[in-house]
Formats: sequence, C-alpha cells, structure tokens
Amino acid sequence: MSDMNATVQKTATGFHVDGAEKITYDFVFLDGVFDIKNPQLADCYKRWGRVLAVMDFNVFDIYGEQMQKNTNYIRVPTTVIGLIDASVSIKVAVNYGNYKNRLGAYHAPIHTFLDFTFLRTLPTAQIRNGFAELIKISTCSHLDTFNLLEKYCEQLIDTGFGRKNGASKELVEVADKINAEGIYEMLRLETPNLHEIGLDRVIAYGHTWSPLHELVPETPLRHGHAISIDMAYSATIANSRKLLSDQDHRRILDLFSRAGLSMDHPQFDSEILDKGTAAILKTRDGELRAAVPSPLGQCKFLSDVDAKEMNAALLRHKKIMKSYPRQGAGIEAYVDASDTGYSESNGAAVEAIEAAAEKAGELNGTAIRGGHVPNGHANGVKEKLANGNGYLDGVTNGVNGFVNGSRG
Repeated sequence: MSDMNATVQKTATGFHVDGAEKITYDFVFLDGVFDIKNPQLADCYKRWGRVLAVMDFNVFDIYGEQMQKNTNYIRVPTTVIGLIDASVSIKVAVNYGNYKNRLGAYHAPIHTFLDFTFLRTLPTAQIRNGFAELIKISTCSHLDTFNLLEKYCEQLIDTGFGRKNGASKELVEVADKINAEGIYEMLRLETPNLHEIGLDRVIAYGHTWSPLHELVPETPLRHGHAISIDMAYSATIANSRKLLSDQDHRRILDLFSRAGLSMDHPQFDSEILDKGTAAILKTRDGELRAAVPSPLGQCKFLSDVDAKEMNAALLRHKKIMKSYPRQGAGIEAYVDASDTGYSESNGAAVEAIEAAAEKAGELNGTAIRGGHVPNGHANGVKEKLANGNGYLDGVTNGVNGFVNGSRG
C-alpha cells in the first residue's frame, strides 16, 4: 500500500515542494491460503466490507495496469515464477508490439501470500519454467542457493519443489530454504529500487536480449526458456572475457541442461542481437548494462560489448551447444494453453487457444489428439526438440485428459 505525503511552502521566488511516497506491504508464507480454516486472507479485506475478487494472471496482465493504479489488491501467486519472482516486484505491465512488459505502471499490493501447495498440481513444464528464475538470482547474487539447485536439480523439478507426494523430508527442507532465500535476495536487491530508477539491476540478468526474442517465434517461448537462452549466452560472453572461469561457465550451462531449460534457439541469431540491443538501449538510458556472472555468485555489468564481440560470442556459444543434449534446446519450451488459464467455460476463446495449444504441442513434442491421457503421460509419444534437431522419448504435459492444458 502506498501513502503519499507532501508539503508545499511559499518561498521568496516561488514555491518549495517536499514529498515522499511510503510503500509498505507484507509477504506471508501460508499453506492453504484458500482453506476456510485459514482466516488470514479474509482478514486483509474484511475492513472494507467487500467480497474478494479472484483473477488469474492473464486477466491481471490485461487489466492490471488500469485496475491497480488506484485499487488496493492482494497477491496470491500460484506458479513458481509468480511465487519467487513476479510477486516480488510492484510493477504491473503488459506486452506491447513484440516486446515483453514494455508498458505499465508501479503499484504495490497491500499483501502477498506465498502458498507453495499450489505447486502440487502445477505441470512440470511450469515448474521448469520458474526454475530459471532461481538460476538467475543465484548465479549472480547467491552462490549457496546455486549450489543447492545444482545438487537437487532434477528432484526439485520432479516433485514440484517437494510439494508433491513422495518427496523426502530432506528435499522439502531444501526446497523451502531455496525458495525463502531466493525471495529474500530478490527483495533485498529490488526494494531500494522499486520504481527501477537505478538501471544497473542484478535481477536483469537474462533480460537484455530476451524481451525481444521471447515473442519472436510464431509460438512464443516460455519466459523461463527465453531468459535461460539470454543467461547462457551472457555467461559465454563473460567467459570469453575471462570474467567467468571455464569451470563455473560449465557449471552454469550444465545446470540449465539438466533442468531441461533452453540455452539456444535457431532464431537467437545476429539479427536478434542487433535488434534486441537497439531496443534495450532505449530503456537503459543509452547503455547496454548487461548483467553477467563474475565470478559465479556475483554480478558485473557490461556496457562496452560491441556487435563484433557479440557475434563472435554467439558463434562460440552455438559451437559449445553442439556438445550438449538436444544441442541446447529446451524441453516444452513454447507457451501453450497451460500458460493462459483458460477453461472449457470460455467457449470460443477456448477453441482459439486449443488451436494454438495443438501447434505448441507439435513444437513441444506433446501433441495428443482425440483421447484421454492418463496422469498426463502418453506411451510411445515422441517429443520433438525445440530446435527441430532429433527426437527424444517424452511425456505430455496434460493432466487427467487435458492435453497442453486443453481437453483432448
């Protein structure tokens, strides 16, 4: 919640204004935020005598800027990205043209509830999608968290950060520590700069070329995959400059690969670098300010990377990718209906999104037509790699007869 306080005084030559905006809001870890046994959510809005309006992030993205400029709101994120990244910022924004989050405003919630039990039913593709944000913050700012992600990578993704049945006590404790430390580190870095006046931002690692590249493919990349490509490439630039050791460079790339996150894409090329650089210079006061790990667990900002160096690093990066599984392509890298929040009650809108989901399913190698998919798995389904090179036995990301988030 924001409180505006200001004073105006007459002076001999005119007027003097002294004003400040005080922003206060809370984060609370709470399993079962919508459980009627837990009154914390209701207590937040009870004083206004109004009912609670619940909306998904898609409605939020479309109308959030209009609504939140002067409306008190409570955040209840339900995905990994929402829980450990989006909920930390006070920015409300929408995509514009072919650029991610290009238009928006700054308006803080009055309260944020962090309920990780939502991850029990979150598709694995979305767990992986959010895993990228934890790699981001740990690579440039919190080495201990990076070490834990590296040690428990596959287990964290497979168990929804320890929230699905069968997770060991040790894994649950590790997952809770990773999430708490990740959120705290994001808050520590961002709260002195909530309106993003300072442009050297550690959490902008992976966000130099990805804001353009994410929306370039006909079916857009998932956000986590787009920033992973940017982060992996940025790490290669740092390594080429001897700012990052060969060992730490490989550790970063290996973690992305094990997580199934993208590190390269056919359309991540010199043209994207050129256009992405031109676009980001406009939002960073004419400087590149590319965040890179130097060394692992710390951050350095680069503004003197010219086109020649970028393209040389790109060629080297793509050569390195040939040594990795899937040649650096990600698993289920493209958005589908599970990213939209649509349901069968949306009628015509669902038909449109199902068509997009079918296309995304073909790209992700998860397309299933005309049938029930038990527990989200399809025997014999082949997963087409995101970069089109080769095939790998895979599973769908549908659940209980839903394929890519839509009814099969």
